[in-house]
Amino acid sequence: MTTRGFTKMQGLGNDFVVVDATREPFALTRTQIRALADRHFGVGCDQVLVVENAREPGNDFRYRIFNADGDEVEACGNGARCFVVFVRDRGLTAKREIRVETAAGIIVPRLADDGEVTVDMGEPRFDPRAIPFAGGTGAAAEPLDVDGAVVSVSAISMGNPHAVQVVADVDAAPVTTQGPRIERHPRFAQGANAGYMQIVDRATIRLRVWERGAGETLACGTGACAAVVAGIRRGLIDRRVRVHARGGALSVEWNGPGTPVRMTGPAATVFEGRWPVPAS
Repeated sequence: MTTRGFTKMQGLGNDFVVVDATREPFALTRTQIRALADRHFGVGCDQVLVVENAREPGNDFRYRIFNADGDEVEACGNGARCFVVFVRDRGLTAKREIRVETAAGIIVPRLADDGEVTVDMGEPRFDPRAIPFAGGTGAAAEPLDVDGAVVSVSAISMGNPHAVQVVADVDAAPVTTQGPRIERHPRFAQGANAGYMQIVDRATIRLRVWERGAGETLACGTGACAAVVAGIRRGLIDRRVRVHARGGALSVEWNGPGTPVRMTGPAATVFEGRWPVPAS
């Protein structure tokens, strides 16, 4: 039977199976990825992260992300922090700051001496065509009809699409019921991550996210970035914010249009192993 080496990692409980494909090509099918991500019959994870060699000179690696449902997606912020820890621990680089190619563009994670990782996540995008969000205007908040109930969302791309709502109590938010409806809403042609943000004060928010292709996760890095950007655009929070998810806290900073979002938080290795790859 064919086996595949992997490393299990997590960032604030958002967990990943990381595969080194710098020497051995990654060739798992969608069905095999779903089996690997299954929490009862496989290793179990929110996303499978693949480390590949860079395609363009001047970059260090290429980063591919597959959700638990087997679909390849554009970005994953918590995974980006795990990525730089992984490549250093495996001896693939000695650099503390690396340039990484993703389907959404270049990201730049940097590992600090204290083990925290800061990631330059690039600039947020509000153009409805870039998200994509049909019928959007690019405004800070727009109405969205969800099964007859109109909610106010901030539609933002952090390399992947987000719809962020402000709620009074994140614990009571309809994350598991309304979230799947927003994920598959027809106005989001490529699906969306549904974020629910509670403003604690101008420097603190609480957040839950229903992630496209993974369901609710303990933390979502791009979701944290999108929420902070949404709150700043609405004038509700300051430029540097502590984001409290169910798996822990991140710091996110955005200095306004034309500047990148920077996210800082932990990343940790859980264990390593080999997985018997089932027939596709």
